[in-house]
Amino acid sequence: MAGFQQKGDLSVADTLVAFLEEQALPGTGVDAAAFWSGFSDLVHETAPENRKLLGLRADIQANIDAWHVARRGSPHDHEAYCAFLREIGYLVEEGDAFEIDTANVDDEIARVPGPQLVVPITNARYALNAANARWGSLYDGFYGTDAMGSAPPKGGYDQGRGARVVARARVFLDEAFPVEKTSHADARRYYVHNGALLIDDQPLMKPEKFIGYTGHPKAPDSVVLRNNGLHVVLVFDRTHAIGSRDQAGLADVQMESAVSAIMDCEDSVACVDAEDKVVAYANWLGLMKGDLQDTFEKGGRQVTRALHPDRVFTGPDGAEVTLKGRALMLVRNVGHLMTNPAILDKDGSEVFEGVMDAMITTLIAMHDLQRDGGNSLTGSVYVVKPKMHGPEEVAFADRTFTRVEEILGLPQYTVKLGIMDEERRTSVNLKECIRAAKSRVAFINTGFLDRTGDEIHTSMEAGPFSRKDFIKRKAWIGAYENQNVDIGLECGLSGKAQIGKGMWAMPDLMAAMLEQKIEHPKSGANCAWVPSPTAATLHALHYHKVDVFAAQEKLKAGGRRAYVDTVLNIPLAEYQKWSDDQKTREVENNAQGILGYVVRWVDQGVGCSKVPDMNDVGLMEDRATCRISAQHIANWLHHGVVDAQQVMAVMRKMAAVVDGQNADDPLYRPMAPGFDGIAFQAACDLVFKGRVQPSGYTEPVLHARRLELKASA
Repeated sequence: MAGFQQKGDLSVADTLVAFLEEQALPGTGVDAAAFWSGFSDLVHETAPENRKLLGLRADIQANIDAWHVARRGSPHDHEAYCAFLREIGYLVEEGDAFEIDTANVDDEIARVPGPQLVVPITNARYALNAANARWGSLYDGFYGTDAMGSAPPKGGYDQGRGARVVARARVFLDEAFPVEKTSHADARRYYVHNGALLIDDQPLMKPEKFIGYTGHPKAPDSVVLRNNGLHVVLVFDRTHAIGSRDQAGLADVQMESAVSAIMDCEDSVACVDAEDKVVAYANWLGLMKGDLQDTFEKGGRQVTRALHPDRVFTGPDGAEVTLKGRALMLVRNVGHLMTNPAILDKDGSEVFEGVMDAMITTLIAMHDLQRDGGNSLTGSVYVVKPKMHGPEEVAFADRTFTRVEEILGLPQYTVKLGIMDEERRTSVNLKECIRAAKSRVAFINTGFLDRTGDEIHTSMEAGPFSRKDFIKRKAWIGAYENQNVDIGLECGLSGKAQIGKGMWAMPDLMAAMLEQKIEHPKSGANCAWVPSPTAATLHALHYHKVDVFAAQEKLKAGGRRAYVDTVLNIPLAEYQKWSDDQKTREVENNAQGILGYVVRWVDQGVGCSKVPDMNDVGLMEDRATCRISAQHIANWLHHGVVDAQQVMAVMRKMAAVVDGQNADDPLYRPMAPGFDGIAFQAACDLVFKGRVQPSGYTEPVLHARRLELKASA
């Protein structure tokens, strides 16, 4: 086959073969012939079960559809509905109490609560930024955002704003690191004496929070403090910039920020073929070998970015203290659904991309396992597995990674698994999902967007759903969020694994984030997603205010707050007295988000975009946001809330709006006035064919349309 090479029973794209044999395999100790033989066996062993699981998804959905159709027009009988879900195997019996026994977990996962970044692995610059976001400037976070209540200044340095930044930072220091008989706000001198930090001759109220310093103890260049497991570095510069204007010479407060970062091969990327997958894998390889670099132009000059080194300090006892310079990196593989044309099996069928990711990302991570001071200090590989439906699919992922470990010669359970609680059948069977991988689980989380997309699709035939903002107010969402934490704690994740919460999607609205996102650590979550390194630095403030492990202990003592029956409450519209304007506005909001995202995905291969909403507020959008919007319109179409003619008129109107919002992008291809481009057609497919997409996923449409565009280029 042209452009492919035969490797055992696999036909593999030339570009992927070259990458694996020339870059990924050397240095791992894995022989190429053995790798291909094992990979071929893995593909052909797992494919039948993978297909069976996807068939089960479809069968269950068909049964649920039929149940709702048969009872349309009758009051919803929730008790009968739950009994029916148990009858068809959608709900499984919850088993006895147990605790996970995942071993060799790094502190960033098990014992250090903090912000978590998710970044498209195909963008080397963004990936490096995320890895290096372990440390961030609190001064920059306050000064350069609206975090203090006003927009950042344009032009030169605003001295008044700078003074407010310093004052705000000193308030934080007083809260997290209070001093005997004085305040950081009044401090004129920081120094080390007999192993203790003194501020104007006064010790910290909790001296053990002093971790180390650099420079001379009488006039240190930096001082390291620790609170709730997170470090803060006070940087002194008595001669330059803001430090020269500060009475103690305090030039910056550097926060330990993104403790962990997910390098994403899934929702935030647009990988549809071998060429795309090699870009993703090559960047992951650079991160695991520690040599990834990216050169780009910034401010009229060439900048080269690389991974930051670890940071070394002198401890209170004079011994060396080393702090990690980079976030602990996890890699998100794709789910069980999609295949990829990069590799064909013995029958000429595309292989399942999730199995391909499992084999190749684990192989690449072996480079990290064989070096000191790299990503994992405990010899583990962290894989986040999305879009799994129920315990059977988690068990399948667990067995797949066991087989990968056997082929690559790794100890069983080297690969730790992150279970994303974002599909309804996983939510209502979460305890059994965790049990299915109890020796691998290192992460569970909630994700409102995908979870809502699946909520709509699963109950598509039940009736029209509420408007999106009102879906968030229904009982099911609070129950879902609470149950996730409670079951995670019941299963022993505290101190062993991450319990995570979802993304703050508005990267320009940091004041609102500071006000609202503190609820995540308060809820018992020891990590939560943020959209940028700056957001990570600001969100870190919340983990200094909240002792997450104390919050978890309190929650454990209180018992489970929500149960499956409440999670299964369908957020249908109770009263459908919407005006024409309300309906139009809702569809416009959905359509604008879909089009703004899809046009970049299809035309430019950009999998994650900051898309302005109807009010020109920039929202971070990926396939999850696209899924909920498309499913919502599809639901309203199906139940006659709006008709196809109305929706098409809105799609065309919003395409022109999106064109205007992208007018300054030289790579952008306008959708109006022809409305005949591949990207516009893709967006329409997501809406008008959304009801029949598997689980309401956007990937089948987006991949097909992106491949169509690439073939036409």
